[in-house]
This record gives sequence, C-alpha cells and structure tokens, in this order.
Amino acid sequence: MEFAVIQTGGKQYRVSKGDLIKIEKLSGDYKEGDKVTFDQVLLVDNGQDTTLGTPFIKGAAVTGEIKEISREGKVTVIHYKQKSKYFKKAGHRQPYFKVEISSIK
Repeated sequence: MEFAVIQTGGKQYRVSKGDLIKIEKLSGDYKEGDKVTFDQVLLVDNGQDTTLGTPFIKGAAVTGEIKEISREGKVTVIHYKQKSKYFKKAGHRQPYFKVEISSIK
C-alpha cells in the first residue's frame, strides 16, 4: 500500500489514496469541491522503495479534494484573578478543511 507523509499547517500527516484528513484552513479562496495540491512531501513509500526528502522531495505532490469546510466546537478561554473583580471570558472556534486524498505522485 502506497503512502506519503506531507506537511501542511505546521503539522505532518501520513496519507494514502482515499484517506479523509482534517487539516488547518488553507490561506486563499477555497470552496467545497476544489482540488488542492500538497507539494511539501517529506516521504513516499510504494511498498518496495522508500524515498526520503531533504527536507522535501522535488517533483513529488499529493492531490486531494476539499469535502468539507467548517469550524471546530467552541473552546472557552477564561482569565480570572480573585479579589480584584477581574474576569474575562472569550470563545474561539478553529476553522478546518476535510480533504480526501485522490493521488500520490
């Protein structure tokens, strides 16, 4: 089974054809159904040969299709200091893309 290790959003992912991965939101104007190409490929293994990059493999690319664009659940951030009437509450929802891997080259 062929797999690759790609880097995107400051994280590394081990992917194979048909995998559905959840990645950090990509900069740019994307919508569901768009094709994306990951050119920062660190490793490719096809079953017999393993290719390592230094740090990336030249000419290697992993392509995928955006299946979902959404945001994570709310994370509540609270700052509090006792006896001083200091209380701040904020929420945050991290955006993400769900990408289905279509090919490894």
